[in-house]
Amino acid sequence: MDRQKPAVMCDAHVENIRSEGTSVMSAFRPNRVQHWFLWLVAAQFLILYAPTAAWLWDRWTLSVWQHAHGLLILPVVGYLIWTELEDHRGGSESSSAWGFILLVPALVLLVLDTGMHTQLLSAVSLYVALPGLSLLLLGVKRTGAILFPLVFLFFTLPIPLVMTEPIHLALREVATMVSAIIIPRLGIPLYVEGFTLHIPNGLLLVADACSGFSTLYASLAIACLTAYMCPHWPRRALVLLAATPVAIAANIIRVVLLVVLVHWYGVDVLGTHWHTTSGLLTFAIALPVIFWLGHTPARRNA
Repeated sequence: MDRQKPAVMCDAHVENIRSEGTSVMSAFRPNRVQHWFLWLVAAQFLILYAPTAAWLWDRWTLSVWQHAHGLLILPVVGYLIWTELEDHRGGSESSSAWGFILLVPALVLLVLDTGMHTQLLSAVSLYVALPGLSLLLLGVKRTGAILFPLVFLFFTLPIPLVMTEPIHLALREVATMVSAIIIPRLGIPLYVEGFTLHIPNGLLLVADACSGFSTLYASLAIACLTAYMCPHWPRRALVLLAATPVAIAANIIRVVLLVVLVHWYGVDVLGTHWHTTSGLLTFAIALPVIFWLGHTPARRNA
């Protein structure tokens, strides 16, 4: 009888260790009060950044020449987050305090922008804060699963003209130079003066809105998304490298098309819907090409 006591004591000791370990682990899991506190923080977060979200919406809906692709990125990000979290539903992962590493500097940027009134700084603050909020609400593992959609949101940021002016200038030069080569081959007399294309029925100025920067920005965003969805690295590299020349080529087609329309119908055609439609045409050309380049053909069975 005495020989069996140590075994009983060992079993009891093991049970104590397990119970202590369980209590320690449960200490790191948020209880119901902490859970509601975290969602209260999320609600305050939404209220705090509501003016920033309104400003972003205003930028996205300003015109097709600006950052209209932001309206398309939002539902894509929502879909990606939903699908990526499907494999992590029902998990017991706790929140992570690492989120404060992103939330604190994001709030500092927001406070700075209250005095500077740039709005762009507060938008950057919003996108930096989102992964931090995700860490607090979802934890490290689930935040890692949706990291790409969260980073992908940066493509919705409006870029100030002062930061993109050299790019606009380079794109205008390329569009003017290549169009000056193509248009005479279509039988249209052309004289180029700076960024102005002179033809008998009128003239066209290749301005910043005609530089193709908005198409380039959207094409780079779609290229990153396509590369993310593509399982093969060679295809990913091809898509990322081809995004810029495809966007530039699409904009050149638009400029040439406008010159042809002015040649046929006069300069008044630029005040009609054809001008806006031609801008949409650049997206209609560039984006399907990028998707096609990222498409992996199915292998045929022998």
